[in-house]
Amino acid sequence: MKRKKLNWYLISYELRNITGNIFVIFFGVIFPIMMSALFSVIFKTEVPENMYAEAITGLFITMSMIIPMAVLLMGYAANYSQELEKDIPLRMNLFGFQEKTMLAAKLVAYLIFTTAAFILYAVVDSFLLDLQVPKPASALCFIAALYVLSAIFFILAHGFATIFRKFGPTYAVSMFLYFGFMILCGMMGITVDQLPSGLKAIAKVFPMSYISSDFITFWQGGTYNFVPMIQSFLFFGAVSSIILILSIRKNQRAL
Repeated sequence: MKRKKLNWYLISYELRNITGNIFVIFFGVIFPIMMSALFSVIFKTEVPENMYAEAITGLFITMSMIIPMAVLLMGYAANYSQELEKDIPLRMNLFGFQEKTMLAAKLVAYLIFTTAAFILYAVVDSFLLDLQVPKPASALCFIAALYVLSAIFFILAHGFATIFRKFGPTYAVSMFLYFGFMILCGMMGITVDQLPSGLKAIAKVFPMSYISSDFITFWQGGTYNFVPMIQSFLFFGAVSSIILILSIRKNQRAL
């Protein structure tokens, strides 16, 4: 049988799957806008006027991480586990679609959706909030960090979905991680520095903590030591890759 190649029709099929998940739309598109608008009202009463612009920009940076977490970690894990439950990848393979082709289409589709969600988030927040304009190098660094984070969430979500192969446990784990990361990494109104020492040490393992706490320091051209953040990216990526490898080995033994 002739193997099908990656094409726009396959990517658009995945895009329709993403937009058909109402939880992805709410948590990945509406929720970060809602949270940034809500906390900006609180900041107006609690933050001194001379620090307001910096605080509100830090809020924008922090809430932006909800988008890849909701779309890749939670949304992809939920959608792909349902596909595995219904043997859709197996049936697609019978029609000539190789697994790597299907995975490439999913990754491209999810990154397109994440990009569109972030553009909408940035446009709406730029109208709602008094954001500081970043230096071009700082903006590129911020965008690159979000895409690397998205790729790690994709690996992690694929690993969990392949291990459980059922919607229920996969969704429970992804939701637990989603809200856990939000609490630990400063997205629920408590900054990383305000956490107890034990939780702060755990939070520093994840790159989201550095993005929410430190990106504002070089947003307009300040200096910053990137080493701890890069180490956290490497660690988080390595753990996610190990989970993916274990899921592949488990799946091979089951066949």
